Amino acid sequence: MKKHLLFFMMFCWLPLFAIAQDKIITGTVVDAISNNSIAGVSVKTLAGNNAVQTNTDGSYRIKVPNNSTALIFSFIGYASQEIKIAGHTQINVRLVPTSDNLDEVLVVGYGTQIKKDLTGAVTSVKMSDLEDVPLATIESGLQGRAPGVFVNNSSGKLGQALQIRVRGISSISAGSQPLFVIDGVPIITDKMGTYLEADNPLAAINQNDIESMEVLSDAMASAIYGARASNGVVIITTKKGKAGKTKIDLGLYTGYSDPTKKGEFLNASQYRELLTASVTNAGLLGPDPVEQYPDMATFWSKLTGTNDWNENTNSNWVNEGLQQGSIYNANLSVSGGDEKTRFIASGGYNDTKGIIVSNRLKRTSGRLALDHNAMPWLEIGGSININKLDNYRIVSDNAFANPMQLNALPPIQPIRLADGALNNRTIYYNNLIDIEDGKKVSNTYRTFGTAYATAKLTDYLSFKTEYGMDFQNMEEDYYLGARTQKGGETSGYALSYQARSINFNSNNVLSFQKTFNSIHQLSGLVGMAYQEGQLRTTAAEGKSFPSDKFMKITSAAIKSELTSSEAEKFAFLSYFVRANYKLMDKYLLEGSIRWDGSSRFGADNRYGSFPAAAIGWILSEEDFLKESPVLNFLKIRASYGLTGNANIRNFAAMTLYQGANYAGTAGTVGYQLGDPRLSWESTKSGNIGIDFTFFHSRLSGKVDVYRKKTSDLLLNMPIPSTTGYSDIYKNIGDLENKGLEISLNSRNLIGEFRWSSSFNISWNKNKILRLVAGQPIYPGDRYLGRLEEGKPFSYFYGKAYAGVDPNTGDALYYLDASKTSSTSIYSEAADQYVGDPNPDFYGGFGNTFSYKNFDLDIQTQFVYGNDLYNVAGVYQSANGDYFDNQTVDQLSYWKNPGDITQIPRPHFGASNGTRPSSRYVQDGSYFRVKNVVLGYRLPEAMAKHLKMQNARLYVSATNPFTITNYEGYDPEINATFTEDFQLGTDFYTPPQARTITFGIQVGF
Repeated sequence: MKKHLLFFMMFCWLPLFAIAQDKIITGTVVDAISNNSIAGVSVKTLAGNNAVQTNTDGSYRIKVPNNSTALIFSFIGYASQEIKIAGHTQINVRLVPTSDNLDEVLVVGYGTQIKKDLTGAVTSVKMSDLEDVPLATIESGLQGRAPGVFVNNSSGKLGQALQIRVRGISSISAGSQPLFVIDGVPIITDKMGTYLEADNPLAAINQNDIESMEVLSDAMASAIYGARASNGVVIITTKKGKAGKTKIDLGLYTGYSDPTKKGEFLNASQYRELLTASVTNAGLLGPDPVEQYPDMATFWSKLTGTNDWNENTNSNWVNEGLQQGSIYNANLSVSGGDEKTRFIASGGYNDTKGIIVSNRLKRTSGRLALDHNAMPWLEIGGSININKLDNYRIVSDNAFANPMQLNALPPIQPIRLADGALNNRTIYYNNLIDIEDGKKVSNTYRTFGTAYATAKLTDYLSFKTEYGMDFQNMEEDYYLGARTQKGGETSGYALSYQARSINFNSNNVLSFQKTFNSIHQLSGLVGMAYQEGQLRTTAAEGKSFPSDKFMKITSAAIKSELTSSEAEKFAFLSYFVRANYKLMDKYLLEGSIRWDGSSRFGADNRYGSFPAAAIGWILSEEDFLKESPVLNFLKIRASYGLTGNANIRNFAAMTLYQGANYAGTAGTVGYQLGDPRLSWESTKSGNIGIDFTFFHSRLSGKVDVYRKKTSDLLLNMPIPSTTGYSDIYKNIGDLENKGLEISLNSRNLIGEFRWSSSFNISWNKNKILRLVAGQPIYPGDRYLGRLEEGKPFSYFYGKAYAGVDPNTGDALYYLDASKTSSTSIYSEAADQYVGDPNPDFYGGFGNTFSYKNFDLDIQTQFVYGNDLYNVAGVYQSANGDYFDNQTVDQLSYWKNPGDITQIPRPHFGASNGTRPSSRYVQDGSYFRVKNVVLGYRLPEAMAKHLKMQNARLYVSATNPFTITNYEGYDPEINATFTEDFQLGTDFYTPPQARTITFGIQVGF
């Protein structure tokens, strides 16, 4: 009995002995160069899940289990260190700054990898480098910072989708935007609203909730996402709570913005001069009462219906369409926890008034994330993110209601009438009336949530299951009063539109990682994913309201027949495998394959496989380089794989019917002709890369060369109308992209004064290889973009402008591509190559300086060799061809025989040089200082005296200046209301904003 009692007592005391064997280790972490303390360093135990962060003075305190033999110290920008405990209770560490951080853990598809072991092309952008930069939307943070990623903001409109191209354009009709994955969930980025120009669903996400963005560029990195990876993948990782003392961070900034450029247009006297010359040259002034007018006042009155010609008016319509913007932003986050439970809660508010009148964007966001070690072998967690976005939108560039089109109004016409009301008797519509007597707003409610559980089955085997949801609900309210152009037709017009997007995603992944015989390291994963999405829309239209006080459709006397309701859905079912093998820490082998099934494609081709493979060789681990005093790291890697593109509309492969009204009787009519053989586009991609580090990590970088060939392009192929349909989706066409990417990082000066630089440059050449029956695709009309076999994507094709005939003042056009002879007859000139909107190269250059408590960061971007087509020039730089106000350069028009100029003789209504041609194609190259941030961090002693852990003040400038020869508003544009393949088109497109902000960041 006593033996049993003794055994029982020993059993009860065992956990206490175990606890007693745990030890507490303390210490400090400092910079090895400057000896300054480093806050936020991650301190983890080699065994177990214990982890803490250093405080503002660099100190830490961590509980270490008895089976842990070492501590791991890591922080971005420093080389990680593993320190043996060996009985110590105090461990002080000196971290060495590094520009390459080879031990950094990067997020890749369904897992993570150490940077030095990567065989694919992956670029990481940390949001901590952008915390002082007011990003319009999170993905704009990639601009100029990620090699091979071309980001175009398109215009200065708030809430509008950006154009992002990873290693060129890989599709014509199926979209070229990359796949965005947030915390494992592929999200929906398609437009939801009724506007011609796509809205940006990512605008609802608060940049302060984001930890990092990884760009997967080549097939090895992205093929794990299979059928949706041809355009690259951007993995967005949100912030998590970290073990340590509870931290409270508050950030505030406010500022103002102006247009980067305003157009210079004729004032009243200059306008009268040019229009008089134009009308005179047209022979419209004279004594003939049938064909001529006695004077300009009569001409103006007869043709415009107004008497403004002799009035003392000098209106600046440019200033009416643009305004000084403002921005206010506030963010608060609370994070912390212990080794078992970590949390982060945050909230944010942003109110931005744009530089275009009536354009405004307001975002309110809240987020909560929790991670919990429920058992030694089980971790569970999740997050919920709720956002509300109020977007006071601007109509399409092509619409007369676009405030930028106010440029066209003559300066001799008043903006307001004598009674103070807006002038509604202008030549073209005074769209300020839409703003004053209308309402255009869309409200988006977005909820993004994830939940996961990770089970550590053995020391080398783990299983993770995660579930994500992405809900979006958009409500658009559109009202135009009785004074507006559209509302005036029916005493008021209203449109109510609702769209609801529901996206579910589930991932289940079994991961393996084990080392054999100390030299064989094997890791891999096998998993499945399922995604289902739905989109439902409802629209209602009302006309004829009792007054403008009533804006809801319920008050409309006429409920329009345009009332509609639609629904669609899609699903993806996927299985994937990836394996990584490393031999002797220097030979790398990686392979993956994904099988995708999609409801979007035909029954005959619903499933496809997407394999990829890569090899790598870390030469710096070889004996002949291991002891090199100059070379610290050198790796060669090569990859090849297959990816797909499934970004087409739902049900594109099906023959569809819709209901119809036939003389009051319900019926059905054909809506779409389907093809059961329709399949996704496929892209074969090869990549060769070199990663290197020199001079004790003072210089690091990488070089990549790639080739991508996309086959079976998804195209809308025209078919004979006798079939009852005009087109059908088919897999016809090929194109290729070839390119070179170089990225360099350097630490130029170290010590008390530091200077580091980053530089990247990318070249990409694309070419159309095959189209339907070899026939070019181009819209004609006023646009010049064209697709043709053997030519660059969307190159400009049309008449080549040859200048002005010095004898007559008539516009000349080249007869053929040899450009040896010309003609003044537009139709006789040959259509030919007149420009290329694709840049020769692009990139970014950044410099960061710090001295004591001051820091300065300057980031620039550049684009070279691309052409832009200023379609608006056909109207506003048209040498007085009609009533539109003109840019000031048009005053240099031809006046007398012998004059040498590029501006033809004004001739009212004669289209003398104003038809689409290379006259309006200009060099779009630019160099832009994108961001400048000057900051000051309060000394630790002062911060503590103020009861704060840290405090920082800063001033930030976005787009402070741009160097370009482009004569339009802004070289960083692209009108998005045109066809997908119309690149580099400027049509009254608003410029970017120049923004100055003042901010403070405080930690408690």
